Amino acid sequence: MSGAGRPLADFALLSDCHRAALVSRDGSVDWLCAPRFDSPSVFARLLDDDAGHWRIGPVGPHRASRTYRDGALVLETRFRCEEGEASLTDALAAGPNERGHELGADAPGALLRRVVCTRGRIRLEFDFSPRPEYGYVHPVLESCDGGLRSRGGPLAMVLSSPRPLEVEGSDARAVLELEKGEALRFALHVRATDASPPRVWTPGEIDDRLDETLTAWQSWSAIHQSYRGPWSDLVHHSGRVLQGLTYAPTGAIVAAPTTSLPEEAGGERNWDYRFAWLRDASLTLEALWVAACPDEAGSFFDFLSSASLGRVRRGEAPQIMLGIGGEHELPEREIDRLAGWRDSRPVRVGNAAYEQKQLDVYGEVFAAVDRLREQVIPDPTLTEFLRWLADQAAERWSEDDHGIWEIRGEPRPYLHSKLMCWVALDRALGMADVLDSTDAQLTRWTNARLAIREAIEGRGWSERLGAFRQVLGEDELDAALLLIPIVGFLPGDDERVRGTVRAIEDHLGDARGLVFRYRRDDGLEGVEGTFLLCTFWMAHALALTGDVERAREVFERACSYANDVGLLAEEVDAGTGELLGNFPQAFSHVGLVTAAWAIHRASEAGPVGQGRVSSA
Repeated sequence: MSGAGRPLADFALLSDCHRAALVSRDGSVDWLCAPRFDSPSVFARLLDDDAGHWRIGPVGPHRASRTYRDGALVLETRFRCEEGEASLTDALAAGPNERGHELGADAPGALLRRVVCTRGRIRLEFDFSPRPEYGYVHPVLESCDGGLRSRGGPLAMVLSSPRPLEVEGSDARAVLELEKGEALRFALHVRATDASPPRVWTPGEIDDRLDETLTAWQSWSAIHQSYRGPWSDLVHHSGRVLQGLTYAPTGAIVAAPTTSLPEEAGGERNWDYRFAWLRDASLTLEALWVAACPDEAGSFFDFLSSASLGRVRRGEAPQIMLGIGGEHELPEREIDRLAGWRDSRPVRVGNAAYEQKQLDVYGEVFAAVDRLREQVIPDPTLTEFLRWLADQAAERWSEDDHGIWEIRGEPRPYLHSKLMCWVALDRALGMADVLDSTDAQLTRWTNARLAIREAIEGRGWSERLGAFRQVLGEDELDAALLLIPIVGFLPGDDERVRGTVRAIEDHLGDARGLVFRYRRDDGLEGVEGTFLLCTFWMAHALALTGDVERAREVFERACSYANDVGLLAEEVDAGTGELLGNFPQAFSHVGLVTAAWAIHRASEAGPVGQGRVSSA
């Protein structure tokens, strides 16, 4: 099967906290962007058959199984053929001294691969086809001592290979024959052309660095991961995935490491997620607080406040998303030469949502800072930024916006946005001493918080639906309203909360028991799949209402859509059950972590009425 047609469940994630790669079940690296998550691709067969890949896998029929090494994003794939078996280990290399808190600090920019014959004999296909810049560049491959050099485009690459390779144009191939006990080691070292040049790696260096990478991840897991509730393996693994989506130099967190994996196969709902949304990153940090005790949280908030403060001081609203290096302009364009995953066009790079108004981000940022007070000691820059966010929430909460789902139409009075402005003010008032707030600010924040409550409980409630509305004054549902008890606006045993949960389950649920975000016309053609984050929110909300057994059922149903190495996409096709959307999706793993914790707390001590929990 071609890379651009493979089920997303076939892929596993590698990360060095600078960049990410996706490796298929048959040993093909079909996605790698370098030197950063959001850089143009080196391999992008995920989106087009002629956009680059690197396969090491059996010639002919075989079976494959795979797993991550314990406590690490180091992948081990086992191939079984009639005459023999082999084990392939893949990793993006950690630096030589990375341990615990230093994960990602000194990543060299190398993809390491080691294959060992473990039984009999085996013939392996080696197929190296780099296509930098989304396939626009077909580089020149030249032999060098110990491998190949690749020239062309903005990247310099060296492929280390212990066996000679047959080069034809921009491709290098070989058939590798191994007998039991034999091993081969390869490294792809990638650098920007204006950085220090890449080099050949010796087999011993590759072995050592694979061991060091495993130790680095396991050390990070041992130091950070203390969750001991139910589903601890899933929670810890999700914590590692979320850490793997963190850009170490700044602390920014990408929503996903891919672009344009569609919400509908063959459709146009294709977006670039390789950026740091204030909302997504803040929710990710809250999840990491449960799954991994994120001592690095201060780096993200320093990144966020430093990148945004200039706009704040000019009286402008903070941008709802940033490039992972702090970039503000993220123009969206289409890559016409790429066919797209299963012909899902257009393939987009950049994301025009950076220009939208989304008022809910005030609340997500404040909730994360409030939750992470022990890890984040606000400095003058951050406290100034937070005071300004609270002032903005108080001043602008009644305005229309594009909402959490970034609907590409006219702004509307989304209830969820009002709710999260309430959260911003509620948490700001609780942190007033830390924020050094004035009496005038406290009065303004208090009055606005009360006005928002009155608007939500008045115009936000629908007697006809027996539930809260997506948009004030309009009878449509929105799964984001499951957050009403989760953020503490109303307790889980409030009848309006229970009515909203029932209505969303009845009207936004599919035959599989998963949950759509909404069902109204959003101005785009086609339909999308059910949203895994919303399904986890359903489990979380059910736990808060006291229906713990039902919460467990919904939670485990959502978890069942993780692939064999525990990765979740954004959505699930309601007809086929196949994974859809950018992959792996931070939001989905965030939902898993926070729902597991809420169910654990509800099981032990009854519903957590306002969704505030501790990791003790």
